[in-house]
Amino acid sequence: EEEDEDTDSMEGSGLYSLTDDAERESEGGGRQRQKDEDDDDEAMEAWLKAELRELRGPVWQAVPSLRSREIGRDSQQFVRRVCGARGLVQRLELQGRLERHTGCVNTLHFNPSGTRLASGSDDLRVVIWDWAVRRAVLEFDSGHKSNVFQAKFLPHSGDSTLAMCARDGQIRVAELSATQCCKNTKRVAQHKGAAHKLALEPDSPCSFLSAGEDAVVFGIDLRLDRPANKLVVVKEGEKKVGLYTIFVNPAKTHHFAVGGRDQYVRIYDQRKINENENNGVLKKFCPSHLVSSESKTNITCLVYSHDGTELLASYNDEDIYLFDSNHSDGADYLRRYKGHRNNATVKGVNFYGPCSEFVVSGSDCGHIYLWDKSSARIVQFMEGDRGGVVNCLEPHPHLPGMATSGLDHDIKLWAPTAENATLLKGLKEVMKKNKRERDEDSVRHGDQYDTQLLWFLMRHMRNRRPPRVSPGRPPPPPGFLQSVRKR
Repeated sequence: EEEDEDTDSMEGSGLYSLTDDAERESEGGGRQRQKDEDDDDEAMEAWLKAELRELRGPVWQAVPSLRSREIGRDSQQFVRRVCGARGLVQRLELQGRLERHTGCVNTLHFNPSGTRLASGSDDLRVVIWDWAVRRAVLEFDSGHKSNVFQAKFLPHSGDSTLAMCARDGQIRVAELSATQCCKNTKRVAQHKGAAHKLALEPDSPCSFLSAGEDAVVFGIDLRLDRPANKLVVVKEGEKKVGLYTIFVNPAKTHHFAVGGRDQYVRIYDQRKINENENNGVLKKFCPSHLVSSESKTNITCLVYSHDGTELLASYNDEDIYLFDSNHSDGADYLRRYKGHRNNATVKGVNFYGPCSEFVVSGSDCGHIYLWDKSSARIVQFMEGDRGGVVNCLEPHPHLPGMATSGLDHDIKLWAPTAENATLLKGLKEVMKKNKRERDEDSVRHGDQYDTQLLWFLMRHMRNRRPPRVSPGRPPPPPGFLQSVRKR
């Protein structure tokens, strides 16, 4: 019996010893995991804070500005200063939705006076809206055979000419009548691949540019019997570079910039494109850390600032970069805007404000981000799409507000009517999530940026979504935008 007791005691002692070792090992592993998480959080915080500048004090003050306007001092500048005020950007909120399309809304464009809004969709239709009263005044078949990517009013055309491009590679023009009908649409050019963007010449009612995934830039002049003229085939060395975006410099209208399936912003001068000399390129820009990058980064959208001195470029699964367009060839970026996610679709970016005071972008997380351009700090953060992706952002040309669209089938209107400025609630967590997913996808997938795959993904996501149930409440009454518009 004594031997049995000793054996039991030894067995018990061994069992407890093993248990203690396991607990100690588990605790050690838990501490290491916690340390790794803390290190990751510190690295993330450092990344979020890097390259930020101090946010300048408010330039516009409401009460003094209103007082000056009432006595006739600087009244012409009142709306302009309101549109560029950070305090109003921080009060942007949803005003209402425009619902007519039955597919993803890929393009939005205000006419020059800001009274009409054109939208185009996967449903192959174009709708012209009187956005202030939220009513469609014209709807017509675009004539395209696949997703409509852009529809733009030509300037100084009396809102009677609309240029369009689409996944089918066609560039089409719609002639609209004063009686709110579409007289006809006709094809004026054909790319051998999808055509994502058009670039308007600011003062021309009959000429514009188009860019396609076939690497071709067309100059289109509607006065000619054969409107399309091939300006350049974009190449890096001997390799063609498919294009996703194009924009004309508003101050030097003979200059235009393109971006696409590599990391370079290319600027051309229409007056002297010689493809035998530097492939016709006037100058190229690229963030220095992406020049030799193996990540196969692409530019999904670029835009010039209001005065043509700056260029903004959005990179897929990277950040948004600001360049000085007057700098010499090869110059590095000026500012970097972080926190969003640009992966699932060919995402847009834009300046916001009459003097390009802010940068605005959508994101795969379904939010809209607005950065102060000078400091690169986020000043507004809004939920913009229930389908999960915001692609298109169109600031109003004269009023404080904008229209946005994405995978949802509606268009959302935003205006600065919130009583209090945003607290940016949940921003940091969303930014960290976007960065982690971006890093994980970069390691796991590498270069999978194929537009056919993205097109399938967009349709798949759209078709899987349950139909959105209307909240059943009437739209809010016309508010701030309409009151300013009347003034």
